[in-house]
Amino acid sequence: MNVSAHVDTFARDHLPPPGQWPDLHFELPELAYPDRVNCAAELLDRAAVPGRPVFHTPSGPSWTYGELRIRVDRIAHTLTDDLGIVPGNRVLLRGPTTPWLAACWLAVLKAGAIAVTVLAQQRPHELRTMCEIARVSHALCDVRAVDDLAKAETPGLRITTYGGDAPDDLLRRPAPDTPYTAVDTAADDVALIAFTSGTTGRPKGCLHFHRDVLAIADTFSRHVLKPLPDDVFAGSPPLGFTFGLGGLVVFPMRAGASALLLEQAGPRQLLPAVAEHRVSVLFTAPTAYRAMLDDLDGHDISSLRRCVSAGENLPAATWRAWHERTGLRLINGIGATELLHIFISAADEHIRPGTTGIPVPGWHARVQDGAGVPVPDGEPGLLAVRGPVGCRYLADPRQREYVRDGWNVTGDTYVREPDGYFRYVARADDMIISAGYNIAGPEVEEALLRHPDVVEAAVVGRPDERRGQVVVAFTVLREGAPRDTEALRAFLKEELAPYKCPRELVLLDALPRTATGKLQRFRLRATDRSEGHATAGTGGETAGEPGCETGAAAAAATAAAAAAVTDGDQQ
Repeated sequence: MNVSAHVDTFARDHLPPPGQWPDLHFELPELAYPDRVNCAAELLDRAAVPGRPVFHTPSGPSWTYGELRIRVDRIAHTLTDDLGIVPGNRVLLRGPTTPWLAACWLAVLKAGAIAVTVLAQQRPHELRTMCEIARVSHALCDVRAVDDLAKAETPGLRITTYGGDAPDDLLRRPAPDTPYTAVDTAADDVALIAFTSGTTGRPKGCLHFHRDVLAIADTFSRHVLKPLPDDVFAGSPPLGFTFGLGGLVVFPMRAGASALLLEQAGPRQLLPAVAEHRVSVLFTAPTAYRAMLDDLDGHDISSLRRCVSAGENLPAATWRAWHERTGLRLINGIGATELLHIFISAADEHIRPGTTGIPVPGWHARVQDGAGVPVPDGEPGLLAVRGPVGCRYLADPRQREYVRDGWNVTGDTYVREPDGYFRYVARADDMIISAGYNIAGPEVEEALLRHPDVVEAAVVGRPDERRGQVVVAFTVLREGAPRDTEALRAFLKEELAPYKCPRELVLLDALPRTATGKLQRFRLRATDRSEGHATAGTGGETAGEPGCETGAAAAAATAAAAAAVTDGDQQ
């Protein structure tokens, strides 16, 4: 590794041992990064044309690259001169998708600190856990999203709000108008920590370097997406997901293009936004594309030339329906938080509906068995990939599970077809994929068990036509407790982000177990509501129907279907 610019060396000190790293490949000439590189400076200072637009919003003037640089530099001065942030400090970023959130992210990286992006939906105990794992010292938070962060009561966390009227607001603090010289970070200094849910429910922090941020743009974006400087990007994934961070900030900036940043980005918002702002590159999930099919009439989408689908498997029927209605060929892809963005995809004439695609240039992929031996084409096995970015968990023993013999094993079951195309089969673990979100069943179970009346809980995914899967919770209550599912829902609303809340609650007298006491999840997955169990309403897609999601949160869940380069995160 190169000599670090970090004064606070926590992140580098807690990288996995070198022997547990995946093999890294930098075969493309554009991946030959110098030993010293600051990705924020590369995106903002090196090649951007000051007068060109970079960020648009539904209301208000667009920001130019020159204006963005002035604002980023002022924030960076404030971080270092006023807030005392030093290179290597972890800075949590929280808020809806706005140009100011993007500016804060760039300023943190330019100052040599480490960005920890989180979702505005995440609850206090989730935020507290992530802050503890990453030892976050500072937080920059949209004033509208500060309440839950304050309730997290994280010792030593200094919260600075932005977008408010207080004199100590980040954007109101006095700062020099002079350019800020980016910290001379090493290419392999940690730039960001992206958290995944984890199959055990405890989040895993994925450490990514400055060169990694550039590598996702110089592989998938450059070779598959092929953006143009006049492109306008938009999409549903928030910047707290690496899918959104890449698609709405890194990719457009690397190409000198612009992005429309939407705080509300559900299907009902996307179509009129495409028409009004002449969006040409769209990022969202199959869930959203299916929903938009019903509303295409009356919306001018003639500006669209690229539509990227990720966050969940793209069914061939959805691909064909979108193509028939629009003439546009959806670009399918799979990525992971561990690998930062998409690594298997295909575009244009190379697309094969029903498959994810082929390895993105710069990446390698294979299908192997549990022992790491490649399986023959046509047989299912575990997807394994490697390229310029690899999994590096923050002080987490699960590193050994994800990286095996130099390969990143994503947890997805795939088939490699004889023609070299990769076809998704299923998740290999019990992760529930709902509307693009990867939801760890054990995490939901733990939340239920925090209720004083719950003695047992088991959470599984059930197939759903619109969302892929929905979360179903089976719960055993203490004797004599009221069988009040609505009270349980209200409790979970305070414990979990809305997209993690069960769409159905089933009250049982006992959970099905083997003679040795092991939970039989397969029986729960096969359970039908007609069996007579007491159930709550299943919830639905529309606001006002039962379920943990409020109308706004349900829209946000569908909107963010494009999330993730989700956890193990299938994109």
